[in-house]
Amino acid sequence: MRIARFAAGDEVGFGLVETDTDSGDEYIARLNGHPLLGDIKLTGERAKLTDVRLLSPVLPTKVVCIGKNYADHVAEMQGITGESTEEPVVFLKPSTSVAGPTDPIFHPAVSERVDFEGELAIVISRPCREVPRERAADVIFGYTVANDVTARDLQQKDKQWTRAKGFDSFCPIGPWITTGLSIDEAQDLAVTTTVDGEVRQSGRTSQFIHDIPGMISYVTSFMTLLPGDVLLTGTPAGVGPLRVGQEVAVTVERLGTISNRVVARD
Repeated sequence: MRIARFAAGDEVGFGLVETDTDSGDEYIARLNGHPLLGDIKLTGERAKLTDVRLLSPVLPTKVVCIGKNYADHVAEMQGITGESTEEPVVFLKPSTSVAGPTDPIFHPAVSERVDFEGELAIVISRPCREVPRERAADVIFGYTVANDVTARDLQQKDKQWTRAKGFDSFCPIGPWITTGLSIDEAQDLAVTTTVDGEVRQSGRTSQFIHDIPGMISYVTSFMTLLPGDVLLTGTPAGVGPLRVGQEVAVTVERLGTISNRVVARD
């Protein structure tokens, strides 16, 4: 299933994204309630996907990120973020950094270099702590697409990553949550980032240094994850700067595309 959060007029809700087998048009079928808090039930209401605005598919209490999870990205970041480590590198993005799949990315005046980082993201299904590797699938609701936008100059200047990663709009996610993928399937997906249509990143989740069960097990060894929390899994090589006016798009195979324009922060 593809589960989206959307706005139609003054109303916000969740719906299933469906494709008409005859016309190929995409529709959204409204759900009753929150898909993470109970059974998924259809209301019978339906609208064309082009007639609604897609929002971030969840509003997480926190976004937990895994850094340095592709060897080629570690190599390109030598001198900025250091070498890879035996254990996963974990950092947080605040809930206020989350933006929708087509929302603008605001370029803060205080930064001279804002970078894109396309990633696969995991949406957590239930409260969980100390999850063993073999139970990781039990706490995954589904997968979505994310861009871990980073003020690279501030990351290097501050020597820690909170400010560089935490600006409002620095975590676009969407366009929906895809359920039903096994962990093995999720660990062999293409991740592609384009800027104004030009490919800048092209990798596969099969290149992970730390796999999905390992990431979930490690993070929950010291932190409780809650329903709707989002886990970013790292970015492949090719990260680079964005200028005001550019359009950055991240596509994860089988999951969809988010596309965000960079605008100046007033």
